[in-house]
Amino acid sequence: MTITAAAFCLGGILLFVGLAAAALLAQSGEGGADGLFDDYIWRVTRFTLLQASLSTVLSILFSIPVSRALARQASFPGRIWMLRLMALPLGLPALVAALGLIEVWGRQGLLNKGLAALGLQQPISIYGLFGILVAHVFFNMPLASRLMLAGLERIPPEYWRSSANLGMGSLAIFRFVEWPAIRGLLPGIAGLVFMLCATSFTLVLTLGGGPAASTIEVAIYQALRFDFDPPRAIALSSLQVVLTGTLLVALKYLAPPPEEGATSGRATRRFDGLSSASRLVDGAWLVLALLFVGLPFAAIAVSGMQADLARLVGEPAVRRALASSIAIALPSAIISVAMAALMIRTQRLLLARRRRGMPDRLFAGAIGASTSFILLAPPVVLGAGWFLLLRPFGDVARFAPFVVIAINALMALPFVHRVLAPAMATHAARTGRLAASLGIGGFHRLRWIDWPALRKPLLMAFSFALALSLGDLGAVALFGSQDLATLPWLLYSRMGSYRTADAAGLALLLGLICLVLTMLGTAGEKAEGRRA
Repeated sequence: MTITAAAFCLGGILLFVGLAAAALLAQSGEGGADGLFDDYIWRVTRFTLLQASLSTVLSILFSIPVSRALARQASFPGRIWMLRLMALPLGLPALVAALGLIEVWGRQGLLNKGLAALGLQQPISIYGLFGILVAHVFFNMPLASRLMLAGLERIPPEYWRSSANLGMGSLAIFRFVEWPAIRGLLPGIAGLVFMLCATSFTLVLTLGGGPAASTIEVAIYQALRFDFDPPRAIALSSLQVVLTGTLLVALKYLAPPPEEGATSGRATRRFDGLSSASRLVDGAWLVLALLFVGLPFAAIAVSGMQADLARLVGEPAVRRALASSIAIALPSAIISVAMAALMIRTQRLLLARRRRGMPDRLFAGAIGASTSFILLAPPVVLGAGWFLLLRPFGDVARFAPFVVIAINALMALPFVHRVLAPAMATHAARTGRLAASLGIGGFHRLRWIDWPALRKPLLMAFSFALALSLGDLGAVALFGSQDLATLPWLLYSRMGSYRTADAAGLALLLGLICLVLTMLGTAGEKAEGRRA
């Protein structure tokens, strides 16, 4: 039954994406993609690969010492709030985050004002490749850090007691204990970050500074929005899939097999972060990460406090937008988490069969690939395709909420998968055989074995998916109207009508809502940190 349900999920994903692509292709005549491989496209492709590669490397390099510092210092004051702060970038619309980054890194931003006070007259420009890299690291470093932190926290506590008994230093612990756990996660995290950077749209459009800093995603948008050339858009999307898909396959084969073992299940207590030198180094990395992530949010908060928040909250339009956002985000998050858990379990069942044939391996591979490649289907392409597909049936607004829910659920699936897959693999390796030998299954296994161990990653995955859906603008951009207005769409509308004070206030409200959601995802971490 599990395998059948996963087959329906996989078929539904392929059908949803395939119908959107078919509708776009049927709308236009032949010959739309004749100029696919012109000089402009090759230049855009090179820049896409360059900025995505640099953004991935910088995000990973920054996240390793930050996640290690968070893992070693498990009980410092404010740790839980720093974890919640680092989950916030996922939930904010890219446009809002770009405005916060401009307040800090822009020509009149805090950094340039500080440099001018020191006598340096050449300002730092946020526009172009530098600004795109800063924005991508701002979004992806916290995500990578939290995923790595989850992997470090799954290391059995016996490892830390053994390392302390052997007198291992910080470098030795990183080499023999922490690095094997991080190394197994790196291909998946790097692939996810690379896809997010390669398919980035709003940030590149806002901070790119011109045609010289355009990506394939921007070219897809231009082909649909200005030229209405669906074949060219589909061809560009295919090019994007081939380029990033090749990298993902290479990263998959570079990933070493996970090293899981039995554990007593005791609370984790580390001894390598107690020295003054360790605390000083960890503190420096944490302060740097706090400033890098926190200053743009502080700039958003300062601008938002200048707005009339009481009036905004009382506006019927804002209340309707909030209700619409929640009505779309909740089912999107539930669908995404349920699909990810089902597909992960099915993949493990197929690969665990003693006599698995080629169909089993192909099906398991298709499940694993679908959770990654869905990011390569741009929301604007899916939305435009379904808009054209539903237009003959009357008012598209009737179907818009369901289409937006489906797109948001699919866009959140890779994030949810990255959170749940390592946790479920570790849990299965540690408890699967014992539970099977004791004959524990069904509801009793879910209640006494699975839920206590997987509650924290499930909550984290759900809060991620909820925040992503609440902050999404791409899916609702084509369907947004007075009848279907979410908070990001209303924010975008207020900015378009030059009501900047209202836009800043809405950005602050959206950030506060996302902060509450991150509290759900980190609900169990405070107590665990105290027990450690």
